[in-house]
Order: sequence, then C-alpha cells, then structure tokens
Amino acid sequence: MADLTRIKGNNFVIIGRAGMDFYPDPPGTKTEEATQFFAALGGSSANIGVAINRHGGRSALVTCVSDDAIGRYCLNQLDHYGIERNHVRSVGGEARNSLAVVESRTEDHQSIIYRNGAADFEMELEDVEPVDYAAYSALITTGTVLAAEPSRSASFRAFELAKAAGLPLIFDLDYRPYSWPSPQVASETYSRAADYFDIVIGNDVEFGFMAGSYEKGLEKARDLAKTTAQIVIYKMGEKGAITLTPDGEFRTGIYPVTALKPTGAGDGFMGGFIAALAAGRDLHDAVLRGSASAAIVVSKVGCAPAMPSTAELDAFLSQHTGPTQI
Repeated sequence: MADLTRIKGNNFVIIGRAGMDFYPDPPGTKTEEATQFFAALGGSSANIGVAINRHGGRSALVTCVSDDAIGRYCLNQLDHYGIERNHVRSVGGEARNSLAVVESRTEDHQSIIYRNGAADFEMELEDVEPVDYAAYSALITTGTVLAAEPSRSASFRAFELAKAAGLPLIFDLDYRPYSWPSPQVASETYSRAADYFDIVIGNDVEFGFMAGSYEKGLEKARDLAKTTAQIVIYKMGEKGAITLTPDGEFRTGIYPVTALKPTGAGDGFMGGFIAALAAGRDLHDAVLRGSASAAIVVSKVGCAPAMPSTAELDAFLSQHTGPTQI
C-alpha cells in the first residue's frame, strides 16, 4: 500500500487526453444558433493538470495528440498552463484530437463530443515506459484512457511501473459510455483497474455501473475502501459526497452556486482535492475544497480557464455560506 504522504511532493504525472473545447459565445447561446465560438483547452486529464498547476503544483501529461493544427493548439495550451509535455507524442495518419462542443447553459444543455479515431487512444508502451515515475509524487488518471487499445494496455503498464516506484495511484472513474465497445468490456476493465488504485473518485452512477446496478454502487465503494483503496469518494451531485476509508466514512455537502454549465465539476474537484492533500490539509477539509473548486468551475465559461487558483478558492470559501448540511 502506497504512502499517501508522498502526495505532499506536489508533482504529478497524469495519464490521459488533451483536447479542444468549443463554447458557443456569448454564454447562453445554443449551438445551433451560434455564429461565434470560444476555444479552450479540454480533456479531463489536461484539465486536472491545469487545476493542480493553478494551486501551485506541478504536472506532467502522458498522452498522444494529432499531428495537425488542432494537436498543435493543444500543445500550445499545455505550454500556456505550464504543463510538462515531454511525454506527449504527436501521431499522424487518420488520428484526430478529441473535440467537445459545450454550451454555457444549464437549461436544455448540449455537450457534443467528437471522439472518432481519437489520437489519445494511440498511446503505446513506448510512450509510458520511458517515464521516470520515481520523480513524481503520484500518478493520476481517468477512466477514458482504458476505453480502447493500445491506450488500455499502455495505461495498465504505466500503473504497474508507477506502483513499482512506490507512487500513490489516483483514479477518476470518468465513465463515458460512447467511448467503449460494450458495457461488459467497460465493467470488466474498470474492475480490473480499480485494484491498482489508492484513491478512487467517482459519482454514484459510475460506482453503480461498476457494481452492475445503481443500487449497489455505494456497496461497491465501501468494498474498495475495505480491500484495495485507502480513500474512496462517492459523489452524489446535489446530495454531496460520502468519503470512505478503511477506518470509516463521513458525509459532506456542496457549495451551491448559480451554475453556468454542468461540465468540468469533476476535474475541478480532483484538482482542489489533490492540491489540499498536497498542502497537508486533513481529508475532510480536502474534500470540501474539492467541492468548492467544482462549484467555481461550473459557474464560469470553459473548463481549463475556469479552474481556480488557491487565492480564488480561499476568497470563495471566505464569502460563501456553505457547505450544505448533510
């Protein structure tokens, strides 16, 4: 079992995608009525890297991008946010970067994801094996890296290497059904992957999927906390979250805000939560700071640009009456 205090080194290797997000502009515009769009860095793993860096940490991304203008846009954005990209490889041929068209509206919200021939699924063993895992404080990944080969096998190899180097492994379930060949393959792969991880974070639907039915999701989370994981966070939207450890569990509320969009909350939560652990805060406080970070992100345009700094998060917490009582 990995030593979670290593996270205080505040330097993370992140496995997963970087993409481009398009937002119809101005906020509130429907995609089909838009005449202009706002572009931003996207992709859950890249967003998490941005969030960590905004809090003063360091992050390095391991992935593939397309060898074209969109891929180069992503590389430029990684540089803009200070994310190390020595292990980001450009791939040619028909591979294309992930593109998301996301509305800044909550009523009849539409998020349209283009993932056909995704470049990040081209990640291979040659991309993950040269990484010096011992140089980092922890490995972070999201479930999207497991949805297709060769990325799936490469990711499992990265988990093995990171574990051998003594790193804590942190898993955001991030289940996207459209990326998988079948629910059965996804369920089997997630169950296999979960055994590697010291910290597992997901929502009630994702844990329910892993368990085979929604009603058994919390039971699945509790089982992970009793067997392989040191921390499991079971998020329930407006109902808050349940955090489970081998020693017990506790519930926390949310920080209500006027949401501009429903996307980006998970990435914001991960960044705020991990940054708090890196700063030496206790687990309860870290979960609340993750929840507050998520609230900030959904109240702003974009995902990467919306990630708060530590100063912004502290100001939000000082002015907010939350969290809700559970």
